[in-house]
Parts: sequence; C-alpha cells; structure tokens
Amino acid sequence: MASHTVIPISKGWTFKQVDDESSKFLPVAQFPTNVHLDLMHHNLIPDPFVGKNENAVQWVGERAWVYKTSFHSPQTSGEKAVLAFDGLDTYATVVINGKEILKTENMFIPERVDVSNFLRSGSQNILEITFESTWTVGKKLVEKYPEHRWGCWNGDVSRLAVRKAQYHYGWDWGPMLMTCGPWKPINLEVYESRISDLYFTTDVDKSLKSAEVVAKADVEGEASQVTFEISLDGTTVSSETVEVVEGFATATFRTQSPALWYPATYGKQPLYLLTATLLTGGSELDSTSKRFGIRRAELVQRKLEDAPGTSFYFEINNIPVFCGGSDWIPADNFLPRISPQRYRDWVKLVVDGNQVMVRIWGGGIFEDKSFYDACDESGVLIWQDFLFGCGNYPTNDDFLASVKREATENVKILRHHPSIVIWAGNNEDYQYQESEGLDYDPEDKDPSSWLKSTFPARYIYEKLLVDVTKELVPDTYYHFGSPFGGKDTRDPTVGDIHQWNVWHGTQEKYQNFDKISGRFVSEFGMEGFPNIKTIDSYLPDGKKDPDRYPQSLTVDFHNKADGHERRIALYLVENMQYKFEPFEQFVYCTQLMQAECLASAYRLWKRQWKGPGREYCAGALVWQINDCWPVTSWAIVDYYLRPKHAYYTVKRELAPITIGLKRSVTSTPANKYTRVDVKTVHKIEMWASNLTLERRTMSVRLKAWDVVTGRETHSKSLHEGFVLEPNRSVEITEFEVPVEKEAADEELRIVVAAYLIENGTQVARYVNWPDPLKYVHLQKPKDLKVKISEEGNAVEISAEVPVKGVALWAEDDGIVFDDNCVDVVPGEIVKIGVKGLRSGEEGKLDVRYLN
Repeated sequence: MASHTVIPISKGWTFKQVDDESSKFLPVAQFPTNVHLDLMHHNLIPDPFVGKNENAVQWVGERAWVYKTSFHSPQTSGEKAVLAFDGLDTYATVVINGKEILKTENMFIPERVDVSNFLRSGSQNILEITFESTWTVGKKLVEKYPEHRWGCWNGDVSRLAVRKAQYHYGWDWGPMLMTCGPWKPINLEVYESRISDLYFTTDVDKSLKSAEVVAKADVEGEASQVTFEISLDGTTVSSETVEVVEGFATATFRTQSPALWYPATYGKQPLYLLTATLLTGGSELDSTSKRFGIRRAELVQRKLEDAPGTSFYFEINNIPVFCGGSDWIPADNFLPRISPQRYRDWVKLVVDGNQVMVRIWGGGIFEDKSFYDACDESGVLIWQDFLFGCGNYPTNDDFLASVKREATENVKILRHHPSIVIWAGNNEDYQYQESEGLDYDPEDKDPSSWLKSTFPARYIYEKLLVDVTKELVPDTYYHFGSPFGGKDTRDPTVGDIHQWNVWHGTQEKYQNFDKISGRFVSEFGMEGFPNIKTIDSYLPDGKKDPDRYPQSLTVDFHNKADGHERRIALYLVENMQYKFEPFEQFVYCTQLMQAECLASAYRLWKRQWKGPGREYCAGALVWQINDCWPVTSWAIVDYYLRPKHAYYTVKRELAPITIGLKRSVTSTPANKYTRVDVKTVHKIEMWASNLTLERRTMSVRLKAWDVVTGRETHSKSLHEGFVLEPNRSVEITEFEVPVEKEAADEELRIVVAAYLIENGTQVARYVNWPDPLKYVHLQKPKDLKVKISEEGNAVEISAEVPVKGVALWAEDDGIVFDDNCVDVVPGEIVKIGVKGLRSGEEGKLDVRYLN
C-alpha cells in the first residue's frame, strides 16, 4: 500500500477582480495570501496603514475576487486524493477542472474534499477559488432574519451574521479592512489510509509522582496496527503497538516521576513527543506527531477567608499561580504576513516582561500554530476565548451548525497544547446582554427556551460549547464568557471582571485601583501613544509631515477609541504637567501616564494575593499587549514590537519579588463643629510580594529626599530579618511621610524609596512620589549623567536631584533596552541593560524625563 503523500499547492497562484472586465490575472504577493496584500504588491491600492488610506481601500471589501493556479497531480492507482484547505476567508466557491467541489462560509473551519474523481491523474489541474464579498453577504443575512435583535459594540451589526474574524470590521483600536483570500495553506493529499487525528489525555497524580497518558488515534482507510511512541529530548520513553479496531486505536502509558511542565518562572517546560505510526503488514502507511506537556491544571473557586464570594485562581502542579499577563489581539490586519518568527518575538516579549498568561481575545482568530508552540516552549499560560465578541449573535440553524463545526475542529487542533488552561465562550457578550436589557433568567435551565429569547446566543455559550468542550477537552475548564460570574458581569467577588472604570465608565483615578479590584481582572487598560518612529511610519511624509502634531487629523485617525481626546486629556491633566511641543515630549508624557497607571494596577492587585484562603485577586491581564496596525491604543507594545514605557513598569511590578508603597491623606477635625482645627496626616503603607516558592529573608530599608534640593532627608533600616513567606504578599509597616518640620507641607516635596536587600544584594526597589505629580516641583537636573558601561552592556544613569521617569530612546531599532522609564534618586546609579551599543556611544541616545 502507498504511504501518505502531502503536496503543497503553493506555486503559480494568480488573482483578479471578478466583476471588472479590464481586470487581468496577476501573480500573488505570497502564499498563503489575501487580496489586500496582493493589490498592494502591484501598487493597485495604497498601504492602508499609512495616513488615511484606510478610507481609500474600502471598495476592496465590497468586490468579488478570484484566485487561480494549476498543479500537477501524481499518477494514482486506487489511492484517495484529497484537497485540504486549512482556511479560506470567507465565502468561497472552489472549482477544480471546471467542477464545483466546495462552498465555504466560515473562515475558521478547515475543509477536506475528496477530488479523486475530478483530478487529471498524471497531468495538470486547474484550481480556482472565487471569494464573494463577506460584507455584502452579511448585510443580506441581517435582512433575512429580521426577527433577531441585531446589535453590537464595534463594527457593523452584519459582522454577527458571518463567521469571519470580527475585528476585520473595525474595532476601537483597529481599522476596517474586509479581507478575503486563501489565508492558510492548501495541500493535495494522496493516500489509501491515514491517521486523521492524534490526541490523548493526561492524568497526573495529586502527588505529582506518577502520570497516565492515554494516546488515541482515529484512522481513515484500511490499516491493521498503530505504533505509539512517547519520547523526551530524543530518547524513547515508552512504545506500544496496538490493533486498529473500527478506525480507532488507543494505548495507555504510565510513567513514574514524569518531567512536569510548569509556567514560566515556576519551573521548566519539558515537552514530550507523541508519535503514531500507521502500519499494515509491517509497512508504514502514515506517521504523525504532536508535542505535549504533562501537568496538572485546575481552576480553583472556593470560599475565601474574611471576604465574600469565591476565589478564581489557577493551580498548576499544585502551585497557585498569580496570573499577571495581558490580552492578545491578532498581530496584523493582514494575517498571512505574520511569520512564525514574528509570533515567537511577541511571545518572547511576554516572557521577558515577567508575564505568565495571555488571553486570546474572542474577536480575533484561533491563532497560528507557531504562537501556541512558542507559549508551550516558554511556559506562557493561555486563556482561549471562542470567537464571539461584544454583540448579540444569531442562532438560526445554519449559524449553529457552522459554529459547532468551527468549535469542534479548532478544539481538536489545539487540545494538545499544555499552555491552554481555560476556554471561554465569548468576550463581553453577557455585558452586551446586560446593557441592552436582553432576556436572561439564571433560573431558566431549559436550553430550548433560550433560543426563543432576545438573547439566543446563550444557547451557544451554555449548551453548544459546553457539549463540545465536555466531549473533547473534559479536563480543561470551560467558562461561559469573559467576564462572567456572580450576580452579573460586574460582580467583583465571583469569576472574572473587565475593569474599565479607569478610562471608560466612571473614569476613576488610577491611584485607586485597589478599590475596584476583582477576583480575577481579565481586562483593564490605559491608552498611550506609540513610539514616535511608529507615528512617523504612518505619516505620509514622515518627520516632515504637516500633521506631525498631537491633535492632527491623521494622528487622530490612528486612534479608533471613542472619546480618546477627552480621556487622554483628562488623565494627563489630572496627573502631570505636560507639553504638546515637541511632539516627542507629548508622546513621552502619554506613555508615562500609561506606565504609571498600569503599574499602579499590578502593584495594588498583586498586594491582594495574600496566600492560601486569601487569594482576593489572583490575576490581572492588561488590555492589551499588542496592536494590529500602527495606532494609539491601549497596547503596551506597538505594532512594530516597540515597547512603550508601560511594558517596563509592568515588567518591574511582575518581578518575582517586589516592594510596594502607597500614600494616603486623612484629615480629622478636632470636633464636629470645626473646619479649621483639622489634623492632616500623610501616611505611607508598605508591603512586599514574593511570587517565588521559597521563604525569603530580607532587610528592609527606607530613604527620603527633598525633590527640590536633592538633599537626603531620611535613611533608616526598618528590618534586618523580615520574612517573606512564599507565593504571597505581606504587609510590612505603615508610617507617616518623614518630614523635618511638621505642618509645613513638606510632604509635597518628599520622595520616598523602599528597598529589599537579600544577602547584601538589592532585589527590589520602589520609589514613591507625592500625588498627583502635577503638584510636585520637579527640578531639571544639572548633573544628569547617562553613561554606557565599559562592557557596552548597560547604561548607567545618575542625578543630583530626584528625577521622574528617565526614559532612553534610540533611532536604531537594533538598540534594545531591558528596562526603561526609571526613577532616579541622588546617590544611586540606576543600570539599564542594553544591546546594540558600545562604550562611548552615548550620542546615539535621547533622554527624556518629567519636568
């Protein structure tokens, strides 16, 4: 019998517009591809990421396009020939040699078509794929179902009717670019028998001393045996050959002292390789492999001590994990051009930023294999949303059937990844239901009645997806949506919340994040401008563009958030003195504001991770880590992988050991009749967080300086043997701001720094400033020193007065810093690791700070 042969259909592709007689077939830019990439390649449309060109290319999404190629089919004698389409975007009609073989309506479903009777064996074959306008189809579907309560946040309501990446319709951080095309690989497969799916379950004993792996293979065609082999680092661990019975084979492996997979910073990420080989009469017909990790993963929801509600924390290999991390959106509007290396670069930024979890957001895609592989290898936990977001989805029969296939196929594709620890039904659809007053009775447990309600998609989240995940990934927690829990989606005591009362909602001060916490905060954020180089990249004339200023039409066009002008202005004016000119300084100020805001959230919420039974906040995922185009958004790293200052402040707050300070001011009248005789106290609370699994003993030190003169006004050792218990935060002390003269408002000019010292080495440092910074008389340093070390691996910064947010910048993207936006105090040298510089090249650096 012949073995399984896979032939990529990736050469010779051409494309053209269907309804334009003057249009001629042109070569594609790449393969896989989409129409915008191909049109740009031939200069038929401008780059939509530049200027306001997004407007100029909207016609593309309202036209039909055809892709065509020819390929040679090998001689076959009884084998089956299958065309496998990994992804077609979205409404496609596929024709082979003049015969229609497939119509698609879902971007996320891989399709397989038996073309044995349509191929010209041993000769050339013509493959043609016509893509309808998804925009037009969606609008017609809305008209077809007028009884449904169509409505959504972001984009046109017609997006709800089609199974296409929802962000393609535009979002409050991204453009509307209605793509189409063969966005994933296409292969011709020739075989008599094959392994159609390889999967497994793992069960790790609570003691972690043993594990059971049940390997399973679904077989298509005739075959007698499957050999399963498990290996680790190239060495075979176990192997067994079993019979194929009714198209199925399985083997159970038990191992002692398994190599366990851990999240980053908690241990290593060993990945076993499971290989299945299909045999008949000793001949190999097919072979396939999947990597996997052995680990216990559980979402713990139990009563808490001294607090209402329940916990919501992930426990990996019996270790409770504080999930500091971020939300992930697609990294480009044009998905085929994201390379595997670019995905790995993004994941490296996550890991280097001390983040342990990413949430793959429901308005995007099931991500590329290389993204999940990189997370597996790096120890990044994944929260995976199903692909629904911010709307009221329909539930007609065709839609439900498509969604079920979509969910089933993609869970099968992804279920072997140890990084995925939770699936969630949607993003903010329950919030939309609440905001619009759609039907939802938690006491109604009848799924058929949900379909008749004004919120019929409840059936998808609480029935259809429950059934799919229960069957295919029974050991992975399924969550109805994000956010979900408690009496409603805003309940901070149960489940997860999206905390948007900073920026959106009531627009709280970011210094008070601890007052608006939740058991698990899976979204929160603050906008900041991108790197000035990124802004120059989208301005048509770059640095010379007349729109190169903060409030220009082009700059505003590259911010899609409603009310962004007012919100950025509000948080700037509340917190710091800022300048519109030079533009670089304004960009710096917005990034500093974002950095201060997000650091405050992580610092204050991590403080609430207080150990067993007191996991009051167990996770914080910032919206968002990345962008899909050059834009001002909530991202902490911009489209070109250039970190904003918030990336570094978040990195510092998520370090394994940190120290925190928070100021508060209380005023107490001497009696109820006076408004004059009032005692005002400026207090500082101090705590430390230890996310390691070891008990650590620290010295705790405190210093203070006058922000105007730079004079050190206070220095004290608070503890010489303070114990930090493992995997929790602990309160250290509370004290009044150290001043030399009472009732002289000295508190507004005192900068305080706290340190943790272990065996003579500083392991944590935090500098606390009077709030808000706009009231502080910040000085322009006369002796700010920025020096590259002799080895060229660090930049050393010092000053004679306290300096807020010293930020380094370089024109050359090859100069990379491992920290930035640091606070400098007199008598100290702050070192920032750097790559791409040599000693004496200080002239390549630009330095900014708040003044």
